[in-house]
Amino acid sequence: MVQNNHIEIVAVGGGTGLSTILYGLKHISNDITAVVTVADDGGSSGRLIADFDILPPGDIRNCLVALAKEETLMSSLFLYRFDRGDIRGHSFGNLLITALSEITGDFISAIRQASSILNIKGKVLPSTLSKVSLEAELIDGTEISGQSKIMKSPKPISRIRLVPADVPAMPDVIDSIKRAEFIILGPGSLFTSVLPNLLIREITEAIEKSDATRIYICNVMTQNGETDGFSAQDHLAKIFEHSSNRVVDYIMVNNTVIPDDLIGAYLREDAHPVKYDVGGLERMGVKVIEDDLLSFSNLVRHDPAKVANSIKRHFSLK
Repeated sequence: MVQNNHIEIVAVGGGTGLSTILYGLKHISNDITAVVTVADDGGSSGRLIADFDILPPGDIRNCLVALAKEETLMSSLFLYRFDRGDIRGHSFGNLLITALSEITGDFISAIRQASSILNIKGKVLPSTLSKVSLEAELIDGTEISGQSKIMKSPKPISRIRLVPADVPAMPDVIDSIKRAEFIILGPGSLFTSVLPNLLIREITEAIEKSDATRIYICNVMTQNGETDGFSAQDHLAKIFEHSSNRVVDYIMVNNTVIPDDLIGAYLREDAHPVKYDVGGLERMGVKVIEDDLLSFSNLVRHDPAKVANSIKRHFSLK
């Protein structure tokens, strides 16, 4: 079996999906790099972008907390969200990262300082240091601009793109990918969390060339406005279409039946369990890992420990 502590893992994504998985991955390795999309333009992050001209701190904050060696009062403080006054809707962590960016004059220095405060395992990096926005072309040819609007798309999404299109990757991201032994994509909103990272040409090319084991963790549920009716094959096809068919070696899918009491609220929002066909996925050139990945909480999402344990078992990590 392979000793796990110093296995180099790169996890790529954004939103709650990436941070959720990081809670489990930090028990596999001390050397994790979270690569986070910077296309977020909604909520607290959107307001701070407008007021301070910084990259969005929200997803980065969530990943920092997830990678903290211990869940302490400081972790809770980073996640605390104000519910009144002029700072209503802002989280303390977002404000702290913004303040650190103002003090140091550098967003990356702010992330490093926040990482030190939380004593995290590994590091959190934005996929690019360039300001970008997200645009989507819907199936009828209509175009929508802005990540927060795309998430509420009234019609199926055909393609997405970054504006500007040819932005450079953060150099540290490429270095981490080159050293990685495992590269993990997802889970998370396909069009607004996972794909924006792969639209950065240097990142896709680095993943293509990597000798790492490349795993896509497929979503458990479809997402209304983004992936209505999508199967696991559909998710994978969009990844290949927007990047390359050489960025995934394995796809992880949940094979647990979701209890009726959990699924009811999702069905009312027209979200359904993601179906998959092993043969169909294998014909797309990937190997399939079927496992119980489900968290039995009040939300239908991945269980961080189950995902981590599945990776440990399938790849003989100690």
